[in-house]
Amino acid sequence: MEKQTAFRRARAGRCRNPVAALKRSTAGFLRDENGSLAYMALAMSLVMMVFGGIGVDMIYAELNRTKVQNTLDRAVLAAADLDQTLDAEGVVADYMAKMGLADALVSSDVDEGLNYKTVTADGHVDMPSQFLKLLGIAETQASGHAQASERFNKVEVSLVVDISGSMESNSKMDNLKDAAGDFVDTLLADGSEDLVSISLVPYSEQVNAGPEILSYLPVNWKHGYSHCLEFSEDAFETTEIDRSITYDQMQHFQWNYSGQNSLTDTVCPRYDYERITPFSQDASALKRQINKLTPRAGTSIFLGMKWGAALLDPSSQDITDGLISDGEVDTVFSGRPVAYDDSDVLKTVVLMTDGQHDRSFRIRDGYYNSESEYVHWNKYNLWYYLYRNVDSYQRGNFYYQKYDADTGDRLLDNICTAAKEKGVIIWSIGFEVEDHGADVMESCASSPSHFFRVEGVEIAEAFSTIAHTLNQLRLTQ
Repeated sequence: MEKQTAFRRARAGRCRNPVAALKRSTAGFLRDENGSLAYMALAMSLVMMVFGGIGVDMIYAELNRTKVQNTLDRAVLAAADLDQTLDAEGVVADYMAKMGLADALVSSDVDEGLNYKTVTADGHVDMPSQFLKLLGIAETQASGHAQASERFNKVEVSLVVDISGSMESNSKMDNLKDAAGDFVDTLLADGSEDLVSISLVPYSEQVNAGPEILSYLPVNWKHGYSHCLEFSEDAFETTEIDRSITYDQMQHFQWNYSGQNSLTDTVCPRYDYERITPFSQDASALKRQINKLTPRAGTSIFLGMKWGAALLDPSSQDITDGLISDGEVDTVFSGRPVAYDDSDVLKTVVLMTDGQHDRSFRIRDGYYNSESEYVHWNKYNLWYYLYRNVDSYQRGNFYYQKYDADTGDRLLDNICTAAKEKGVIIWSIGFEVEDHGADVMESCASSPSHFFRVEGVEIAEAFSTIAHTLNQLRLTQ
């Protein structure tokens, strides 16, 4: 009974003083260290909310910046297209408007000329901040800058084609004519006017540069029957034609013998259509010349390549300017061949053959050193005359071998290397060649992918591939 009475008295006392009870409870809570964790959790939650909000603002800004930039990129690419007939600035504005960014376009600028168009555009958007304003940043910005350019590069092409006697078999000459004609049409199509020049270099055992070109070179003239030059072996180590030396004119005679006094197969080609045509953009004239080409004589690929490279060397500028003055070359090509480091011009050689190097002979000086002898060998086929007028044991005194196959391969390798070192792109085509000929031509090319080994009508595909690739190379963005 006494314990129950004491308990009731204590409970009654607590009920009669609730304030004191609350104070006692609060003091206990404050003395409990577990309460600090709740404060810390609350503070961290507030910090995370603030930084999360800032992140949202930044992500939103980046999304808008990406949208502005991507739209500007697409707009200037479309506007800079050289085939684009609409106003370039209008194209940019239309792209931005359709993406809901009409007000974001700050400026657009167009720079264009004969063979290029460059479009530049800038955009900017201001966006109000939601959380960054807590840090004093009222708004964010999304900006973009884009530029696109399309340019037709100028192109200098040396088209070096084999017209040696072996081209007569298996319709090879007809197939070449079709393929080379299509090549010319492709490169000189609409849009290439005044930009692409083609120098046609037919070659067999020699190259007839023609009297016009040779009139601008130091030449030891002997006759007027044909127009080929003799080069020293050192000449094939460089792309230029050295003007400090005087070149001997190639003898005019025919080595191949058919049993008759034939003179249509002379070592130096004699007819006008077999001459070099330099820096032309007249597709019709080039194709007329190609269609007249006739197989003849032997094969000296290295001489064709030498002339093809020389017509891309800047040292030949005076020849071009002289031919312009003579009315032989369009005035727009003044200054060609341009410097090798001119980034606006692509220089390339397309070299084709159906065989490989063989021997090449010359008449000894003792039988070719007077006007009467020049006339004599223009009148008589060498072997026709020797068989009828010279004892067999004395015939060898009349001639000597100037080149053999190994020499031809070596000189071709030298001139191809010299051209590649200058940055000239060399495409080579081995047309129904043996393995050795294929190896030589592949070595000359700029890379294995620049070499084509073809049979029959496949030559058309090779020329077409090269022509379309050159068109793509001259169109840069």
